[in-house]
Amino acid sequence: MSRDYQQALQKLTQLQSNRTITHLFDKSPQQAKASAQDLNAAALPEMLQWLRRAGYAPQDLSRMRHIHVAGTKGKGSVCAFATSMLHQYDTVGTYTSPHLVSPRERIAINGQPVTQEVFSKAFFELWDCFTESAKKEGMAATDAEGPASKPFFFRFLTILAWHIFLQQQVRNVVMECGIGGEYDATNVLPAEAVSAAVISQLGIDHVAMLGETVEEIAWHKAGILKADVKGFTVNVRNQPSVMEVLRSRAEEKGAALVEVNPDEVEAWGGVSGHLKGEFQKLNQALAVMAVREHLGLSGGSLQDIPGEMVRGLREAALRGRCEIIHQGELTWLLDGAHTTESLEQVAKWVAQEVQPEEEVILVFNQQERDAPLLLKGFVEAVELEMGRQVFRHALFTRNELQPQAVQDLSVQEAAAATMRMISLGCKTTILDNVEDAVEEARRLLGEGKGKILVTGSLHLVGGILQILEPDTVL
Repeated sequence: MSRDYQQALQKLTQLQSNRTITHLFDKSPQQAKASAQDLNAAALPEMLQWLRRAGYAPQDLSRMRHIHVAGTKGKGSVCAFATSMLHQYDTVGTYTSPHLVSPRERIAINGQPVTQEVFSKAFFELWDCFTESAKKEGMAATDAEGPASKPFFFRFLTILAWHIFLQQQVRNVVMECGIGGEYDATNVLPAEAVSAAVISQLGIDHVAMLGETVEEIAWHKAGILKADVKGFTVNVRNQPSVMEVLRSRAEEKGAALVEVNPDEVEAWGGVSGHLKGEFQKLNQALAVMAVREHLGLSGGSLQDIPGEMVRGLREAALRGRCEIIHQGELTWLLDGAHTTESLEQVAKWVAQEVQPEEEVILVFNQQERDAPLLLKGFVEAVELEMGRQVFRHALFTRNELQPQAVQDLSVQEAAAATMRMISLGCKTTILDNVEDAVEEARRLLGEGKGKILVTGSLHLVGGILQILEPDTVL
């Protein structure tokens, strides 16, 4: 049987998806809390068992030093800034999620996804380890060969990232949590493997798993704090209860919590680079603090950053976040924001990129959250920033690349109805696939100049990128 990259991708699709796992938390309100507690309590022991089946102990991870990043928003940007800065000094591995086009994006070395050859070789080594472990534990050979003996998607890729980094002798790693922190698969990292922790901006997300309040979510995110390891976060003065949770958790964990002062960040002003948006200053500051700690350069102020780090901040890039693609006279603005707070930041970015009288076509979807509510908040935020109506036509599509035989378009219909109600005069179109959405947006602009904004979902942005850049290597 072929054991090339395409075969690795095929086997990867057989693993339990992240959505299948998060669905386990979707219980009735009466059952939800107890169920979440049970599932969360089992998460790390299960991950440790999978790590052992792969042939590793937590101590093996201490051969690398990790900047561990949790948070609701800004995680990806913090990881991009930290990676770019560390790369100015040494080789750096990065593990992030989700991917937009290729699963290799999740496992990068020096900011570039690992090659197909590196990915597939390591993938089958790990696959075989799990197979053999299952056989030794008494599983029938035919079952052990398949997905039944493997961890679910995110756990598999987390262990695969460590496997690749150790093989490639990478010693500096930037690692992003998947969901939460306390019970996240990445949190099997022992304290001696972590050089610094970062808790980026917090908000409401994954409530079934993490809780319905920002305070409950903060408790989970702060779970990555480790004894005698510095953790960096922004002092959010308008959320004193959240700060109390973070401080309490730091004390409980024996960690030193360093609170970045927003006034100092504002006075510094940040570094202008590829990642746009005023909000990036906070993400840059957190990354600077963590990288300094990692490199043993702590103690300096934001006003006195080494030139290498300034260059890293300037060169940092992140696909699908404030990304601009020019195709002839058309300009695509892409951002995978999918929470109220992150969409408000996209509104600020749009105000910077759109001219005073310019109209924009909106392509929007959010398949898992309250799409009409997110859309309403976003459109109102854009109109507040611009002082006028911006979108003359809005396309609401599912995330599938091509037409499907049967599709549930209720989410798109509800979003379109909301758009017509809040943005009078805006025409709406409902589509069931990304390919048709791209074609329709191009048709609406004809041969003229124009801007198309794609937002609401990273999966949507990933699909758009595959259509806009069909030659991208998976």
